[in-house]
Amino acid sequence: MQIPILRLGETYHSADLAELNDNLTTHTANPGLIRRDLLRISESKAALDAIPAETLADYCEAAAELFMTADLPCGDSTQSPQEYIESLSDLTRLPHTLVKMNMGKIHAAMSQIRTVIGGLTRGMSLEIFDRGLASVDGLDVNFYPTTSSLGVSLPSNAPAVNSLWIPALVMKIPVLLKPGREDPFTPLRIVQAMIQAGFPKQAFGFYPTTHEGGDTLLTSCGAGISFGSDVTVKKYAPFKTIQVHGTGRSKILIGEDYIDKWQDHLDVFVTSIAANGGRSCINTSSILVPSGRDDIAEAIAAELAKVEPLARDDQNALLCGFANTDLASGIDGMIEGLLEDEPGATDVTAKFRNGDRKVEAFDQTYLRPTLIACDSKEHSLANTEFMFPFASIVQMPQSEMLESIGETLVVSAFTEDKDWIQDLMISPDIERLNIGPFPTNRVQWEQPHEGNLFEFLYRRRAIQGNLTSVK
Repeated sequence: MQIPILRLGETYHSADLAELNDNLTTHTANPGLIRRDLLRISESKAALDAIPAETLADYCEAAAELFMTADLPCGDSTQSPQEYIESLSDLTRLPHTLVKMNMGKIHAAMSQIRTVIGGLTRGMSLEIFDRGLASVDGLDVNFYPTTSSLGVSLPSNAPAVNSLWIPALVMKIPVLLKPGREDPFTPLRIVQAMIQAGFPKQAFGFYPTTHEGGDTLLTSCGAGISFGSDVTVKKYAPFKTIQVHGTGRSKILIGEDYIDKWQDHLDVFVTSIAANGGRSCINTSSILVPSGRDDIAEAIAAELAKVEPLARDDQNALLCGFANTDLASGIDGMIEGLLEDEPGATDVTAKFRNGDRKVEAFDQTYLRPTLIACDSKEHSLANTEFMFPFASIVQMPQSEMLESIGETLVVSAFTEDKDWIQDLMISPDIERLNIGPFPTNRVQWEQPHEGNLFEFLYRRRAIQGNLTSVK
């Protein structure tokens, strides 16, 4: 199969090809091609502007069903849902169960697009995207788009992150996508489903490209979203038009009032660490407890150790293999090196698992789930995130937890302490906050997952005068 470029909806074959495996090749877009296409982006914006936002929302809901059930164009052929599952699993090493789970998340984001956008706009009518005007509590408000294009550089680790850019189309902002090297299938399948459902094809760009091409896409579009490590965050920090979704370092904090009830929520700890193969930024990477660390650590480690490698098509598979075996070896070596070189940390899962952390099985390389008990928050493994089920557990007074967490995507705080909840709610370090024993990977569609796409793409303008004629 060869996957071509989509130049604002038009298929384009490049002379520059990238071979992803023996059966798959992508055509590569160069930076100049991306810049040329952006010269015509006003046509894409006009095509979306011509369609009422309510109709675009209808199209998105219809596209959700096509994404899940239809045979859709893919390169020089078509791809059934099952073929999509198998092809994506082959590239990313995600087991079929997790591909299906991610499909379900994307379907939910598309089918509940009105709920999603309502959460982003705080309940404003979709006509805000048609007229720029809406009424909120009897007050007329005016919002206008700050860009005519959104560039998105996507990762390969979690297909469901594609749900973050989908609302932009209903908000009438064309989208230019750079797929992750190991996952060209998910964004392309979403695009084809949306086109078949009624979206104008010129509203979509699909550009497999190099790092240089990715930089061009993000910096040349009026707004950009990128996913990556701390290095990526630092790279794009000077660009105020680029929103970077970096390392999550999500955490569970157990309050003093909840610590005696930890056994009732053992499943929440395990799910938070291991869901989606531990590959998401909303997986727990650290647990902070005020007391009882060793007992809690042993109980969690015993459950995590039960998660063993299985074949990708096994219906019980929960652990992902590594497409890049050198990466797996590097992570394993780093953990072992830090355990050896820095005193005060213990791999609690080691005594429960059957064999080494890194294992070859089913023609793949796996890293088994790992829980590290750290004596201090200063240990290098106490606030580290890896692309497999990995977490640390540290004991410290509740009063010190907030000042120690640093920037954190999700905090699940197990507490009913009103004063501490107030401190949590005003903390600038927490992006998403769960009060109570909820897993960190819990997603509510009426709440923004990370950042607010509407506030990123639209800006409010002060307006006054006689607006009767435009209502």
